[in-house]
Amino acid sequence: MGSSFLGTSLLSREGTAWLAIVVCASWQAIAFNTIIYISGLQTIPEEVYEAAAIDGTTPWQKFWKISFPLIAPFFTINMVLCMKNFLMVFDQIVSMTNGGPNQSTESISILIYKAGLAGNQFGYQSANSVIYFIVIVAISVFQMKFLNKREVQL
Repeated sequence: MGSSFLGTSLLSREGTAWLAIVVCASWQAIAFNTIIYISGLQTIPEEVYEAAAIDGTTPWQKFWKISFPLIAPFFTINMVLCMKNFLMVFDQIVSMTNGGPNQSTESISILIYKAGLAGNQFGYQSANSVIYFIVIVAISVFQMKFLNKREVQL
C-alpha cells in the first residue's frame, strides 16, 4: 500500500531526475535569497510605514506600493544572480547524477566539462565556454536593463 512514485529514487528515472535537481538547487538558493530580501527590507525607513498607516493603507497596498518598489534594487540583483546560478548549475548535477540517467540531467556546463576533459575537445569546448559566457552576460544585461526601470529612489 505504498506510493509507487516514491517507491524508487527520483534520480533513477529520466522523467523525474530534473525535478530532484531543481528541488535541491532551489533548497540551496532559498537561504541566500532570503538574506538578500531581509537586508533590503531593513533599509526601508520606519517613517514610510508610519505615514502609510496614517493614510490608511491595507497590508497588501503597503507591500505593493511601498515595500516592493523600495526593495526593487535587491530584487534586481537577486534575479540576475539566480538566473546566472541556475544557468551554470554544475555541482548539484555532478554530485547527484553526473548527467544521467541517459543524459537527462546533463546541462551545458556538464557537457562542456565532459567533452572538454574526457573527450579531448579542449579547443572546441573552450569556444563553447566563451559563447556560453557571452549568452549569460547578455541575459544578465537584459535583466538589469529591464528590472532597473522598476527601481525607485528614496
